[in-house]
Parts: sequence; C-alpha cells; structure tokens
Amino acid sequence: MSELPDAHAIHALFAGNYADPFSLLGMHQTADGLEVRALLPDASEVWVIETKTGRKCSQLKCIDSRGFFSGVVPRRKNPFPYQLAVTWHGQQNLIEDAYRFGPVLQEMDAWLLAEGTHLRPYETLGAHHAVMDGVTGTRFAVWAPNARRVSVVGDFNFWDGRRHPMRFRRELGVWELFIPGAFNGQLYKFEVIDVNGRMRIKADPFAMEAQMRPQTASLICGLPPKTEMSESRKAANGFNKPISIYEVHLGSWRRHTDNNYWLSYKELAEQLVPYVKEMGFTHIELLPINEHPFDGSWGYQPLGLYAPTRRFGTRDDFRKFIEAAHAADINVLLDWVPGHFPNDDFGLAQFDGTPLYEHADPREGYHQDWNTLIYNFGRREVSNFLAGNALYWLERFGIDGLRVDAVASMIYRDYSRAEGEWVPNHYGGRENLEAISFLRYTNRSLGKAAPGSITVAEESTDYHGVSRPPEAGGLGFWFKWNLGWMHDSLDYMKLDPVHRRYHHNLMTFGMLYNYTENFVLPLSHDEVVHGKKSILDRMPGDAWQKFANLRAYYAWMWAFPGKKLLFMGNEFAQGKEWNHDVSLDWHLLEGEDNWHHGVQRLVRDLNATYRHFSPLYELDFEPQGFEWLVVDDHENSVFVFVRRDSQGNEIIVASNFTPVPRHNYRFGINQAGGWREVLNTDQKGYHGSDLCNGGIVHSEQIHSHGRPQSLSLTLPPLATLWLVREADR
Repeated sequence: MSELPDAHAIHALFAGNYADPFSLLGMHQTADGLEVRALLPDASEVWVIETKTGRKCSQLKCIDSRGFFSGVVPRRKNPFPYQLAVTWHGQQNLIEDAYRFGPVLQEMDAWLLAEGTHLRPYETLGAHHAVMDGVTGTRFAVWAPNARRVSVVGDFNFWDGRRHPMRFRRELGVWELFIPGAFNGQLYKFEVIDVNGRMRIKADPFAMEAQMRPQTASLICGLPPKTEMSESRKAANGFNKPISIYEVHLGSWRRHTDNNYWLSYKELAEQLVPYVKEMGFTHIELLPINEHPFDGSWGYQPLGLYAPTRRFGTRDDFRKFIEAAHAADINVLLDWVPGHFPNDDFGLAQFDGTPLYEHADPREGYHQDWNTLIYNFGRREVSNFLAGNALYWLERFGIDGLRVDAVASMIYRDYSRAEGEWVPNHYGGRENLEAISFLRYTNRSLGKAAPGSITVAEESTDYHGVSRPPEAGGLGFWFKWNLGWMHDSLDYMKLDPVHRRYHHNLMTFGMLYNYTENFVLPLSHDEVVHGKKSILDRMPGDAWQKFANLRAYYAWMWAFPGKKLLFMGNEFAQGKEWNHDVSLDWHLLEGEDNWHHGVQRLVRDLNATYRHFSPLYELDFEPQGFEWLVVDDHENSVFVFVRRDSQGNEIIVASNFTPVPRHNYRFGINQAGGWREVLNTDQKGYHGSDLCNGGIVHSEQIHSHGRPQSLSLTLPPLATLWLVREADR
C-alpha cells in the first residue's frame, strides 16, 4: 500500500526536488481505495475518466492551491486505464496522465546500456515516438546518474519542469518518461537538478535534430530509416580501388552572391554533387556537419553529435543530399570528432553536476589547445555513446565512412602537454589505454555492423599499426592520413628549385615507410589556413613558375602510392588562404581561359586518367605496385618511378622539379616497347609551355640504370609526365 502524500512531499514536488514522482503521482492502491493524484498547475477542475467507457469515475480535489489534485475512485479495487478531464481557464481538455504508464526501457536494452555494449544506444536513449497501452506519444530517456531530479520540458508542457519529472532507473543511472501526445516537430530539453541542487537546462545528447545557434533546443523527430549500402558503394571503398576525395566545408564552398548566405542542402545537392562528378572525384568528405555552436570551429567543436546542423536545412534535406551523391556514384565520408567537445552550459559539460562525459582532472579532461573538454573513454556509457554515434551515421544516413579527427590527441595522455601537466596510465606510460580500447572497439563494431564502410585516421605520430587489425595490435582503421608525406613534399616544393638538389630525400623518404600503413595522401583544409598560405602561394617563383610547380606536384601526388585527398579550392589553385566566412574565389574562373582554368582542367584529367589505369591504384599498399627507376638524380631534381598492377601492367611517372628542360633524358625501364604520354602537366591545355614528346616513344636496347633497355625523353620544365605502354592502352 502507498502512503498518502504529505505536505512536505507535495512541496518538494512543486520545488522540483522530488526524485521519485511515480511514487506520488498517478494511480495508487491505498488503504482508502484506488487513489489518483496529479500535478496540474493552474487547473480549476479535474475528473478521472475511464478510458474504456468514457465515464467520469471521480472528481479530484485540489489539496494544494498550486495545482496538486487527489481523489479516490469509488468502488474500484484494481488499477485501470484512465484519462484526466482538466479545466484550464474555463476550457476543458481531455489528457492522458503520463504517470499511469509503466517503465519505458526494455529489459534487454537496459542490460546492454548498463554493460556499455549496446550497439545502437540511439534507438533507446533520447526521444522516440512510441505507443504505450494504445496511446501515442514520445518516450524520453537520458543518462544522468548523479542528478537529484530530471524533468522533460518543452512545447508540450509550457517549458515547466514541474509538470513532467522523470522516473529514475537507479540500476542504469537513466531517467525515463513516456509523455502522451508529445509529437514530432516539438522542441524539448531536459531540466536537471544536479547533484549540488543547481538547475541546469540541457539539450538532449541523443537529439537527432536541433535548433541552429544561438538557439539550443532539441527537436522530437523519428529515427531516420535504415539504409543499405550497395555493393557498388562497398567496392568503391576498397583498398584496390581508385579513391580520390574532395574535402568540403559546406558553409564556404559556394555562397549566394547577393547576401553571402550559405547554400542549402538542396542547393548543394544541385550544385556541389554535379561539380564533384564532373571533376572526377570518387568521394566527398564533409568537414563535421554535427550541430555546433561556433561557426569558427568549422564544425570541429560539435555538441549535437546525432544531429546534422540546421544551418543548411533539415535532417531530411541532408539525407537527400547524401542520396544525390550516391545517385551520382559518389561515396560520402564524414569528418567525425570524438576527440573533444566544447564546454557550453547547455551541452555535455557537467551534465548532472559532475564530470559525467569528461574527466574530473583537467590534466585528463581539458584540451589546452582548443579550450575544450575531453571524453572519458574509460567510462562505458561514454564510449557506448560515441561508438553508437559512429554506427548511426553509417546506418541511418548512408554515410560511407568516417574520417576520425585528431586521433593522436586521443591516444596519448601527454599530447601537447608539458611535464607535470598529464597523468600517466596505470602502467606509468603515456598511452591513453582507454581511448585505444575505444577506437579498437568502434572500428571492430563498424566492420561487423556496417560491412563495406571505412574509417580513416588523422593520426600525426608514428604509432604502430593505426590501419592494422586490433587482433594484430593495431587500432583497426582502414586508412591513415600520410601527414609525413604531406609535410615532406610541401617542404620540398616550397624551396627555390636551385636548392631542391640538397633536399632530394624529402620526396623519396615516404617510400621507406609506405607499406607500414594504408595511406591517404592529404592536402587538407589544415594546409591552407593560419598563415600557412594557399598551396599555390607556397610554390616559388613568378606566376608562371608557381602554376607550373603546382601542376607538377599534383601529378606527382596522383601517381604516388596512396589514395588522394584535395581540399576544395585547391583544384583550381585558389590564391588566398581559405576563409570559412566567405565563398571560394570562383571569380578566378570567370572570363577568358587562364592559369586557374588550366589547373582545374588538369585535376579533372588527373582523376579521369587515375581511375582509368589500374597500375595507379590497384597495388597502392603492396611493394610490387611501385618501383624507382631514377631515385638519386639530385643534381637535376629528376625522379622517375613505375606503378604496376596485379597483371604486371606499368605506368612510368617522370618529374622534373627544375625550370630547366631536360632533353634526351635517358633512364632504364622494365618493359620494352612503345610508350605514349597520357598526361603532361606542361601541355598547352594546362597553360604550360607545351614541351611534349609527341606520339609514341620507343624503347632502345641501350643499357641504363642497371636495365638492358631504356627510354630517352624530353622532360619539360617544372613538369610531371605519365606514360603508358601502347600495348596496354
């Protein structure tokens, strides 16, 4: 039997300090019979209505002027479904009582959440459409184990935290409630009385749609439908396939010229997708599109991990954008940021008054570089929240893979910290064992639950086995950004050609470690900001030489082992650094044909030729796929290598990184025959000097570089050539 509520309990309920509302509200068997209690501020009259018959069973008495009603249902002993007929300001409303419904979480979900192994926690936590006992509404659940009380507030209850306090599932640390009549499209938040008695208004960590800054409410919406990954999309992610990625910041790729406003997801589907298709890229990689409060973070300080930003439209608009890319045979990668999160009060920080998602010790939980917080990967609920989020984007939006940001900052406890500013692991080492375990678990889970999808690590150290299976001691990523190659090659290219002979090894060193990982060669957004200059502006010399250097470098990159990534604007040689607040400089392509057109045309042809010839991609990660033909000609700054496929077909790549033409340049080759230029960065169509070899160049039985046959070529100034054996065309 339940005790009748006393004045103290009722007062605590109104004050928002009553942690067990179901023990007080709803229908209860008491010594006096079935008693119904309801908290209905500003109501003047309340009747209990039997749902089955529609009959009035009992009028509840107002026993507290603030709106607490109670009454015994006569001649009834067993609980039954009921509704409340409530009169507010002279108008009667028939409502369902949220406190007549049982627990929300299913037993298996509760077990997996407690264990931290729920593959899809987003199907359970957060806000979800539900039907309980024949009544339609929304079920809410949020993890806040140390809170004194949690209420749902929103459009459906006047944002009044007294009206819908939640049930606490102590064994999980989860608060839950089914609210009848709450429907998709309504805004909501969680009102938390934290462990210290302070009120906090928090957005839902699992919100699948949210308001755009500066507003911060979550939006009730259904789960996006599951999407199946087609076999062609799976194949396009393969190690032995051509992968050429166009990295995009949606807010600044292109803007409306009249008001500098963003393009919508719909407009991006109509403009960006066809452009990427025309340019021949195989993948689009989006800088983070999770809801984030600060534009200047470029999305790298996300708070709504489960919500696509509303800056460009609705969640469904974003899904249609992805569908448009897939219809054009373009895979989509999403930049994913589990490395840190901002400390905005409406977000995850101190969620229940304790460092719940973050570490308590700032030496572990505070990111000095970015003024953000660091997830506590060792807490099973946190790692489950993040791993589930990774699967959510793949499974519910059709994202084909994730590029994981700042992995090094996750896996090292001393990342960017001086002595005494970090806490060793329990073995005394610098590795963040919990983060490493989280990454392995996430990659393993995605491999099983979303086969064909990929993860790509931005990892800036020499940590062993980033793209090797966890079973072999690796982190389980499919690919890793080759930041060493990027730094070395850019350091070489920015040198005056007269000095390049002294730094020849910068262009060859990458092959010494090339087969330790599955590499992507990135020229990313990070290389065109913060005073680094644009890629074009790093090239030495006058305007002609800058563009020639850039063209030669791009063709070197596209031929070098590894998948390719190019940040937007680089494909037409934008001269300025990237500015997230404005559009790319598309005006550079206006008017007469110019050098920028030439670079854009070259990148398009690089992609087309790269995709056409399997030697350029099939054996990227196998030693038999690459061989130096000329590796030591530092005096002339010439490099020649061969790319090879599994059938033994070869493509010869020759680069001259000086402004001096090299006539009759002879080097030994493996396969005799006629060789034709299929790409020359100096040709007229790219605004070069048009120094070409013309037609077919036949090998000769002249010994060179340790080989019995050789070719004699003209190497144009500051240029890269690709040649294919005529019989292989």
